[in-house]
Amino acid sequence: MDTILEQAARPQGLDALFRPRSIAVLGASSDPRKIGGRPVDYLLRGGFTGAIYPVNPAQPTVQGLPAFATLEDLPAPADLVVIALPARMAEEAVESCIRCGAGAILMFTSGFGEVDEEGRARQAAMAARCRQAGIRMLGPNCLGLFNPADGVFCTFSASLQGTWPKPGGIAIASQSGAFGTYCYTLLHQRGAGISHFVATGNEADVDVAACIAWFAEDPATQVIVISIEGCRDGARMRAALALAAARGKPVVAMKVGTSALGADAAASHTGALAGTDAAYDAAFAEAGVHRAQSIEEMVDVALACAAGVFPPGNRLGVITISGGVGVLLADHAEARGLDMPALPAAAQSRILELVPFANPRNPVDATAQVVNDRTLLGRMIDIMMEGDGFDIVIAFLALMGLSERAMETLRPMLARLRAAHPDKLFILCFVCPPATRLELEALGFLVIEDPSRAATVAGALARLRARPAALPAAPLPPALPLPSGPLDEAAAKRLLTDAGIRFAPERTARSTEEAVAAAEALGFPVALKVLSADLAHKSDVGGVRLNLRDAAEVASAWEAMMREVAAKAPQARLDGALVAPMVTGGVETVLGVTIDPVFGPLVMFGLGGVFVEVFRDVVFRLAPLTREAALAQLHGIRGLPLLQGARGRPPMDLQALAAALVALSDFALRHRDALASVEINPFIALPQGGVAVDAVILRREAG
Repeated sequence: MDTILEQAARPQGLDALFRPRSIAVLGASSDPRKIGGRPVDYLLRGGFTGAIYPVNPAQPTVQGLPAFATLEDLPAPADLVVIALPARMAEEAVESCIRCGAGAILMFTSGFGEVDEEGRARQAAMAARCRQAGIRMLGPNCLGLFNPADGVFCTFSASLQGTWPKPGGIAIASQSGAFGTYCYTLLHQRGAGISHFVATGNEADVDVAACIAWFAEDPATQVIVISIEGCRDGARMRAALALAAARGKPVVAMKVGTSALGADAAASHTGALAGTDAAYDAAFAEAGVHRAQSIEEMVDVALACAAGVFPPGNRLGVITISGGVGVLLADHAEARGLDMPALPAAAQSRILELVPFANPRNPVDATAQVVNDRTLLGRMIDIMMEGDGFDIVIAFLALMGLSERAMETLRPMLARLRAAHPDKLFILCFVCPPATRLELEALGFLVIEDPSRAATVAGALARLRARPAALPAAPLPPALPLPSGPLDEAAAKRLLTDAGIRFAPERTARSTEEAVAAAEALGFPVALKVLSADLAHKSDVGGVRLNLRDAAEVASAWEAMMREVAAKAPQARLDGALVAPMVTGGVETVLGVTIDPVFGPLVMFGLGGVFVEVFRDVVFRLAPLTREAALAQLHGIRGLPLLQGARGRPPMDLQALAAALVALSDFALRHRDALASVEINPFIALPQGGVAVDAVILRREAG
């Protein structure tokens, strides 16, 4: 069985789609405004040097080119066939492509999977025929693609009538044609060059994941921008993103829409907390993808990645002519994981020598004095950059970019700064003419007017610079069933103990007397928990009693607990109770698994106990987990200081926590087809090791 990376590294067979040497257009029109006419017009305007074959039985020529009645009449098989025909003619067109040995098919035609069940069946049948013939198909119901460097413009998008793309390093793959062309247009307006654009439409065959994998191997592509509503094959998406990460191609993603996890998963805290999007967040985090929250952010980060300057760390220095903007940037920096260390005392003294009323710490408030003496700005930045104290510098200069006199001083200073610190990221926040922006961007500066957007970009690049841990190299284990019989807490603990997760010692009691005897044998204080395969959350029905200090308290708690549970959950089967010693001196955490319908087992970690749903401080990652990925997951929660020894407490054993997560991940992979969810809550982290005290395993319902 292949590993994830091996799956992604297979030849995708998409060269004929993205770099065709000859193109046929079925349904070609002499009218360049029509769907069948635009590709021919665009190919001619774009200077495509390969053969263009318009196919139209009713016209001898199309836009000055000889036309052909059928594909069979072409002098040679076309690498790429564009189908711009009505839906009723689509199946025969596909068969014609197969007979004539086409390399790939691009289908504009709509009226298939986006319409009804019959359309989905016809679409699936066409895709199956193409797979049998070894032909890749883009669409149906897609807007097409373009590749400016090779003059390939196989699209009917009207966006090219108002803009014309220049070659560059940004590749765009979008399920939605309108969304994708809007993103392209915004990038074009900002001066970006495009390596490839593709809108995948109904994705009967070629999906966004296949495009990512091809772009990852494309020498012309530096940055990959994707827009998706969802995906049907999580393994293929993970594989493609892993390949992009391995090839050093940053991916900027916009994920919209939701994907319900199902009622079974929602029966546990893990399923409820996973919500609708946690699996996509986990897939993106695993491969170091930046998930944008707006189109503006997607464009900003893509352009910044294309500039190619990734900071060596996350230390941010800010210099500003506005104290308020400095505070704003400090607020954003903390939220985006950027560190803002203060300048050394000697550097602060030197800045005060230049401007006695400046604030020299960080952010450095240079005040409006630098507007009167613009040489001060360069001297202050030089002081800030001494000693390699910052990886990123954001300079807020307000309207100085609109003054040509100011720019006469700033240009040489900025050029010298860029040359002296080629590995640092510099972002200028000011308003300037487009020509000035392009000039500064050519020097390697980012120009972003809004300080908040600048902080977002800085945080994104700081995270993208660090490549994620490699995905597990081993193939997935074969799926195994769960043992038959009820899965109450005791059975769940036995299964998870066998998987390598440590549980506190306990005994099963069927009566008050047995409970007292078990408590005396284990040692006080103890916990008493009702045993029932029908109760996922025992505390909700009064089925948990804690800190029982002697035999009398155990006996009283048994009687009260059984009465309360019977009253609140009269249909539940009660099989006695578990007696376990209380575990003290640790931090309660929660470990869980839910099965995502697209990506499979999704592993959760967070602060546990009864507060898991209150604080919702949890992080999800996809199985399989490596030890390194599990440690990174631990560091993703806001409550990490509690585990690291906050307020004088001893630090907890993070290695033991990571080992438990890896064991849970492996268990979930082995039983991925039988599980609905697993929850260990709490798992008590200790200064040495850790111990689980409760577990729930829910089966997946048949069907």
